[in-house]
Amino acid sequence: MPKLKTHRGAAKRFETTGTGKVRRGSAFKSHILTTKTPKRRRDLRGTTSVDEADIPRIKRMIPYK
Repeated sequence: MPKLKTHRGAAKRFETTGTGKVRRGSAFKSHILTTKTPKRRRDLRGTTSVDEADIPRIKRMIPYK
């Protein structure tokens, strides 16, 4: 069987957990942070889980991760 190629852009953005869920970083935290409240910036830290509808597509892009 041929090997599947990993989508390198997706591999840099997503990671799978031990239980098979997919984690991603929060959006909207790269610039124009002065207009966002401190609470909102605090909530954007860390990672969050990917929506269930998108998980199959992302798992196809990162088959070995």
